[in-house]
Amino acid sequence: MTRFIFITGGVVSSLGKGLASAALGALLQARGYKVRMRKLDPYLNVDPGTMSPYQHGEVYVTDDGAETDLDLGHYERFTGVSTTRGDNVTTGRIYRDIIANERRGDYGGGTVQVVPHVTDAIKAFVLADTEAFDFVLCEIGGTVGDIEGLPFFEAIRQLGNELGRERACFIHLTLVPYIKSAGELKTKPTQHSVKELRGIGIQPDILLCRSDHPIPEGERRKIALFCNVKPSRVIQALDVETIYEVPLTYHAEGFDREVLEGFGLPLAPEPALDRWLNVVERLKRPEGEVKIAIVGKYTGLKDAYKSLQEALVHGGIANNVRVNITWLASEIFEQDHEAILALEDVNAILVPGGFGERGTSGKIAAVQFARERKVPYLGICYGMQMAVIEAARNLAGLKDANSTEIGPTRNPVVGLMTEWVRGNRTELRQEGGDLGGTMRLGAYDAVLSEGSRVAEIYGTRLISERHRHRYEVNPAYRRHLEEHGVLFSGMSPDGILPEVIEIKDHPWFIGVQFHPELKSKPLDPHPLFSSFVAAALTKSRLV
Repeated sequence: MTRFIFITGGVVSSLGKGLASAALGALLQARGYKVRMRKLDPYLNVDPGTMSPYQHGEVYVTDDGAETDLDLGHYERFTGVSTTRGDNVTTGRIYRDIIANERRGDYGGGTVQVVPHVTDAIKAFVLADTEAFDFVLCEIGGTVGDIEGLPFFEAIRQLGNELGRERACFIHLTLVPYIKSAGELKTKPTQHSVKELRGIGIQPDILLCRSDHPIPEGERRKIALFCNVKPSRVIQALDVETIYEVPLTYHAEGFDREVLEGFGLPLAPEPALDRWLNVVERLKRPEGEVKIAIVGKYTGLKDAYKSLQEALVHGGIANNVRVNITWLASEIFEQDHEAILALEDVNAILVPGGFGERGTSGKIAAVQFARERKVPYLGICYGMQMAVIEAARNLAGLKDANSTEIGPTRNPVVGLMTEWVRGNRTELRQEGGDLGGTMRLGAYDAVLSEGSRVAEIYGTRLISERHRHRYEVNPAYRRHLEEHGVLFSGMSPDGILPEVIEIKDHPWFIGVQFHPELKSKPLDPHPLFSSFVAAALTKSRLV
């Protein structure tokens, strides 16, 4: 029997519903249960693929090519369960499908309404393909009271009634702020948030209270009294040093125990948390440290590179070192040529993905610095393309080499991809067509060259990694570039699309067209990031 846990939030956004959901999923999994994680997003975009990183943060891509909310990255990192396009839905996607049905006449001439048509579609999404799981955790984006979220709250209210108390549980995440001038915690924001939720018809079973100060027993009893929950189900969620400590602290507070008791399930056996304890121990007491520079376009919002940031942390866990990240906006290297000196004291350089012309020459300057100074370099997606352009200009003598994404050029070493193969199907894209969902998205295989550094790192010659890009390194330049020290060490199975490049005679210089950070986990660090951090550690010892 599948049980459903609905996680909502109140008071303010960014309290950490995604982390709370992921951590609870990890705890239930550690007790031997099979879990599935889902995110319901109330915004009108069909998906976040066309949204600015400054608006939405990172776009997380699944194996099956869905562009989703970054919380799905938390789900995968904490549970190890791969998500799919069936695990993230938006208001835009729901309405798009309903309107398409209406145009076909599927509603038999009836009036199409939010209730029941929109709410039924949301319920169908929540319930789909869940039979094989013990628990399905559904996080509702935004906060209670948001007008765009009302259909989602109504849908889960209905599900609560239809499934019954033995199969549905509501968890509400709220803020208990500490008012410094008064010197005390305030419970009223939580009380008002729960009142708003109950006004919609949902009585929370468990309250997860975020705070940067311990919540005294008396305050918890007060919250329980006014919010109509048991005192033991007012769970404090204090700030921690690392997000990977969250499952441990939640378990210590009895969070997973209260969930199981609410469903009438046995509390034994205790969750197996030894691996999480080891991760936290390595993060808190590393044996060394390295300094890695990320040179990108969106460094003003760290969530734009959330999976990348976490993958570097995982690489540090694998090497038992702390990874200190220096965030550098690539544009500073264009505005001030002396700014490149900021890279002199770093142990490795990473240029991540991105879109558009802004900051490209700054990225190329960072690539050149890494190549000439023998600093370990990892280029991801756009970072690989910038590495190819830099090599074409400064090693192969093609001074006007560029990407057609940036502008017209006589030597388009990177160009727009309009046709590619996915499995047994050819996919097409028209120049000037829709932007949303039209990139090369999801998992694709790559074949690595025998004896290459990247094949040694992976320990295999056939890999599968997730992609998100429109432009591709032009294979027509492969022979010329290889004659000047660029090794094309990974190609698509048909041998057409470059997937990995390396620079010969360099300690560690790799560019990949895919996004390896999307598959890295704290309990299973990605081999590229483990090797990259190890190279940074070697560099730090040479300084």
